[in-house]
Amino acid sequence: MAFWRSKKSDPDPTPSSETASTGPTTSGEPGQSTQPGRSSGSGGMLAKLSGGLNKTRRVLATDIRDLFKSEGRLVDEDFLGELFARLIRTDMGTKPANLIKDEVARKFRGRVVQLEEVIETITDEIRQQLRQDDGGLARAESGPTVILVVGVNGSGKTTSIGKLSHYLHAQGHSLVLGAGDTFRAAAVEQLTIWAGRIGCEIVTGASGADPASVAYQTVDKAIALGTDYAIIDTAGRLQTQSNLMQELQKIRKVVDKRLPGGPHEVLLVLDATAGQNAISQAKGFSEAAGCTGIVLAKLDGSAKGGVVLPIRDQFRLPVKFVGLGETMQDMAAFDPDSFADALLKG
Repeated sequence: MAFWRSKKSDPDPTPSSETASTGPTTSGEPGQSTQPGRSSGSGGMLAKLSGGLNKTRRVLATDIRDLFKSEGRLVDEDFLGELFARLIRTDMGTKPANLIKDEVARKFRGRVVQLEEVIETITDEIRQQLRQDDGGLARAESGPTVILVVGVNGSGKTTSIGKLSHYLHAQGHSLVLGAGDTFRAAAVEQLTIWAGRIGCEIVTGASGADPASVAYQTVDKAIALGTDYAIIDTAGRLQTQSNLMQELQKIRKVVDKRLPGGPHEVLLVLDATAGQNAISQAKGFSEAAGCTGIVLAKLDGSAKGGVVLPIRDQFRLPVKFVGLGETMQDMAAFDPDSFADALLKG
């Protein structure tokens, strides 16, 4: 087991071939982030989301706009059917799309309407479907808040941990990272680089080490340092799905043993580009790991941003954060109103 105090890296560091040391190292207080955070105001949020949802918006807003002529459009069965088909293209699922279609029908059936009226109605309905009361991160009553991050390999899990760590660090919080995906050397290397960029502690283990042991040591280190957060990466794949889910349950137990009540958050990272496949991912992990929220990653690379609607509908899990680009700053706390506006209005 190795406790790393990562030094700040160059802007584009090359992964080291060594991902763990043979003994503990000590260090001073965490350094400052190498990159300042962006504005957290509503204007900054909308600008971020607008950029991240550009591909989805091009599909959705452009397709809806194509339904209209300059003189408007009669809302009849043909129009409603065409509208439904265009909504489905963003992978929002049949139930959310039907609710939107029904609301448009309720307000406008038999009338000639303009594009702006329909866009406003769709935006309002999406806001309602995405409304959530528990979108913020939970906090421990005492000691560090432990966040366990789960998701399949390739979902953007490790990168999302780096962005979340930067997000919290930019707000003045101290943290320790735990490289619990010990079966994948690249994940340990990547997380070590992120820790170096941010300037925070990281706990690693030898290749193939017990992930639960890494999780335990990470929480132990966070308690010893008095940090605000401990964020722990986990494996996205083991020999069988059953083994993976058992491992996640074991990690939860050892975290709770070291810090009763932990983990306080279990965040499931979903790849927005996976569309409806993300739903099956959410089901498997949410049942085994006791997920408390979702991070929707790679939103900027997808035309399927509508998948957040069926995820909310089927699992009632709050979307906590969305990944909107390639840099450390490109993560935003999820806001339903801003998301709905960016999805259609830009």
